[in-house]
Amino acid sequence: MGILERIADIEAEMARTQRNKATAHHLGVLKARLAKLRQELLTPKGGGGPAGEGFDVAKTGDARIGFVGFPSVGKSTLLSNLSGVYSEVAAYEFTTLTTVPAVIRYKGAKVQLLDLPGIIEGAKDGKGRGRQVIAVARTCSLILIVLDVLKPLQHKRIIEKELEGFGIRLNKTLPNISFRKKDKGGINLTSTCIQSHLDLDTVRAILAEYRIPNADITLRCDATADDLIDIVEGNRSYIPCIYVLNKIDQISIEELDVLASIPHCVPISAHHKWNFDELLEKVWDYLQLVRIYTKPKGQLPDYSAPVILSTNHHSIEDLCNALHKAILKEFKHALVYGTSVKYNPQKVGKDHELNDEDVVQIFKKI
Repeated sequence: MGILERIADIEAEMARTQRNKATAHHLGVLKARLAKLRQELLTPKGGGGPAGEGFDVAKTGDARIGFVGFPSVGKSTLLSNLSGVYSEVAAYEFTTLTTVPAVIRYKGAKVQLLDLPGIIEGAKDGKGRGRQVIAVARTCSLILIVLDVLKPLQHKRIIEKELEGFGIRLNKTLPNISFRKKDKGGINLTSTCIQSHLDLDTVRAILAEYRIPNADITLRCDATADDLIDIVEGNRSYIPCIYVLNKIDQISIEELDVLASIPHCVPISAHHKWNFDELLEKVWDYLQLVRIYTKPKGQLPDYSAPVILSTNHHSIEDLCNALHKAILKEFKHALVYGTSVKYNPQKVGKDHELNDEDVVQIFKKI
């Protein structure tokens, strides 16, 4: 029996099984087996086949955004109208066969856009070159799922399932679970809050599927079996996502009001360029970038070319590394103007964390 048949059998058994406390243990084991088979499907043993031509695009700019969606939902039109880069558009499906890159500048940041070929149901299992498309999506800072407004929820569920099957977690954060293998001592489970899904037997059964007899696990959240499997696998990508509802010129205002209530959603018309301002503003919020302006001694700050940092790494040390690695060796202190300091200016060290649109002047050792 092949991997796809085994996956189908496990999914069918999970669908038949009622979800309650008595079956939680059994479902946890099935989910672990399913995750192992999907990982085996994504990384087959032996030499791989030829690389997907046209899918490897060099990463440039401060962030990368991938357009994911079914064929003929308007991804290429959206890319062309946002960036001015031509991506072939036609009335038939699968017009885009390779990744089409483009670059836009927004609020001083250089953002790379990738128009990915349309994916179909079963993409995670290799249908329609889906693996190459989703593999590129894993490298993105933000995913825009472009949906046809006439059938948005149906396509949304299918695409989410395909991306989840490939290890991409949309609009989720890494579960607060500590997992450490050890040589002996069995499974040691500690939790800092009440657990409604996992117990010691279920954890042992899941780890037994991975042949892990000894491990220390600390649960700092109300974790599910899926959360634990994601931590054990260790190869999941947690990526923010915006659902772009395209072709709103084809529906009524009443229908638009209903669809606009979907979380993480922006309704647009790529053809008529409607609501692009809201889309770009939401993209900026989800990318969580920080703009820092540099100030040479005795001169005005340079507001034309900010240094772009991420909200996870936005200290003075990160700024120095972004400018030049040699600066940190000669760093003495910095003067900061902006919302991250109490006084303007204020002398700070390299560990000081900056806010968006702060102005920084760096002083070196003499």
